[in-house]
Amino acid sequence: MKVTIYGLKSCDTCKKALKTLQEAGHDISYIDVRSDGIGADKLAKFHCEFGQALINTRSTTWRGLSADDRTRPALQLLLEHPTLMKRPVIDADGVLSLGWGKDVQAKFRS
Repeated sequence: MKVTIYGLKSCDTCKKALKTLQEAGHDISYIDVRSDGIGADKLAKFHCEFGQALINTRSTTWRGLSADDRTRPALQLLLEHPTLMKRPVIDADGVLSLGWGKDVQAKFRS
Protein backbone atom coordinates (compact mmCIF):
# COMPACT_ATOMS: atom_id res chain seq x y z
CA MET A 1 0.00 0.00 0.00
CA LYS A 2 1.31 3.45 -0.96
CA VAL A 3 0.97 5.86 1.98
CA THR A 4 1.67 9.59 2.02
CA ILE A 5 1.92 11.36 5.36
CA TYR A 6 1.38 15.12 5.50
CA GLY A 7 2.73 16.59 8.72
CA LEU A 8 5.70 18.22 10.37
CA LYS A 9 9.04 16.49 10.90
CA SER A 10 9.19 17.99 14.40
CA CYS A 11 5.72 16.68 15.38
CA ASP A 12 5.88 13.78 17.85
CA THR A 13 2.54 12.39 16.67
CA CYS A 14 3.74 12.41 13.06
CA LYS A 15 6.95 10.66 14.11
CA LYS A 16 4.94 7.92 15.85
CA ALA A 17 2.72 7.46 12.80
CA LEU A 18 5.72 7.32 10.46
CA LYS A 19 7.54 4.77 12.61
CA THR A 20 4.50 2.53 13.02
CA LEU A 21 3.65 2.61 9.31
CA GLN A 22 7.25 1.89 8.32
CA GLU A 23 7.42 -1.03 10.76
CA ALA A 24 4.19 -2.38 9.24
CA GLY A 25 5.95 -2.44 5.87
CA HIS A 26 4.06 0.35 4.10
CA ASP A 27 5.71 2.31 1.27
CA ILE A 28 5.85 5.80 2.82
CA SER A 29 6.22 9.25 1.32
CA TYR A 30 6.52 12.08 3.83
CA ILE A 31 5.52 15.65 3.05
CA ASP A 32 6.60 18.23 5.61
CA VAL A 33 3.99 20.96 5.16
CA ARG A 34 6.35 23.60 6.54
CA SER A 35 9.47 22.88 4.47
CA ASP A 36 7.97 21.11 1.43
CA GLY A 37 4.76 23.13 1.30
CA ILE A 38 1.33 21.90 0.33
CA GLY A 39 -0.77 22.95 -2.61
CA ALA A 40 -4.17 24.60 -2.53
CA ASP A 41 -5.69 21.60 -4.31
CA LYS A 42 -4.54 19.19 -1.59
CA LEU A 43 -5.70 21.49 1.18
CA ALA A 44 -9.09 21.87 -0.51
CA LYS A 45 -9.40 18.08 -0.76
CA PHE A 46 -8.48 17.67 2.91
CA HIS A 47 -10.89 20.43 3.96
CA CYS A 48 -13.68 18.85 1.92
CA GLU A 49 -13.05 15.54 3.70
CA PHE A 50 -12.55 16.81 7.27
CA GLY A 51 -14.11 20.29 7.44
CA GLN A 52 -13.20 22.43 10.44
CA ALA A 53 -11.54 19.42 12.12
CA LEU A 54 -8.58 20.09 9.80
CA ILE A 55 -7.74 23.26 11.77
CA ASN A 56 -5.60 22.58 14.84
CA THR A 57 -7.00 25.07 17.33
CA ARG A 58 -4.59 23.81 20.00
CA SER A 59 -1.48 24.78 18.04
CA THR A 60 0.98 27.54 18.82
CA THR A 61 0.22 29.01 15.41
CA TRP A 62 -3.51 29.24 16.22
CA ARG A 63 -2.85 30.88 19.58
CA GLY A 64 -0.68 33.46 17.80
CA LEU A 65 -3.47 34.52 15.44
CA SER A 66 -5.56 37.59 16.13
CA ALA A 67 -9.29 37.23 16.79
CA ASP A 68 -9.95 38.70 13.33
CA ASP A 69 -7.63 36.19 11.66
CA ARG A 70 -9.37 33.29 13.38
CA THR A 71 -12.65 34.23 11.67
CA ARG A 72 -11.13 34.04 8.17
CA PRO A 73 -11.96 31.09 5.88
CA ALA A 74 -10.14 27.92 6.87
CA LEU A 75 -8.56 27.31 3.47
CA GLN A 76 -7.16 30.83 3.37
CA LEU A 77 -5.63 30.37 6.82
CA LEU A 78 -4.17 26.97 5.92
CA LEU A 79 -2.57 28.33 2.75
CA GLU A 80 -0.92 31.12 4.71
CA HIS A 81 -0.12 28.99 7.77
CA PRO A 82 0.19 25.30 6.81
CA THR A 83 1.24 24.48 10.38
CA LEU A 84 -2.38 25.12 11.40
CA MET A 85 -3.30 21.78 9.84
CA LYS A 86 -4.13 19.06 12.30
CA ARG A 87 -1.70 16.27 11.71
CA PRO A 88 -0.90 13.92 10.40
CA VAL A 89 -3.12 13.67 7.36
CA ILE A 90 -2.56 10.21 5.92
CA ASP A 91 -3.40 9.36 2.33
CA ALA A 92 -3.43 5.58 1.89
CA ASP A 93 -4.17 4.82 -1.75
CA GLY A 94 -6.63 7.73 -1.89
CA VAL A 95 -8.33 7.05 1.46
CA LEU A 96 -7.73 9.95 3.87
CA SER A 97 -7.32 9.79 7.64
CA LEU A 98 -6.80 12.65 10.08
CA GLY A 99 -4.71 12.41 13.23
CA TRP A 100 -3.17 9.34 14.82
CA GLY A 101 -5.86 8.25 17.25
CA LYS A 102 -6.72 4.64 18.00
CA ASP A 103 -9.29 4.58 15.20
CA VAL A 104 -6.69 5.57 12.59
CA GLN A 105 -4.05 3.26 14.05
CA ALA A 106 -6.45 0.33 13.79
CA LYS A 107 -6.72 0.89 10.02
CA PHE A 108 -2.99 0.27 9.60
CA ARG A 109 -2.31 -2.65 11.91
CA SER A 110 -0.45 -5.38 10.14
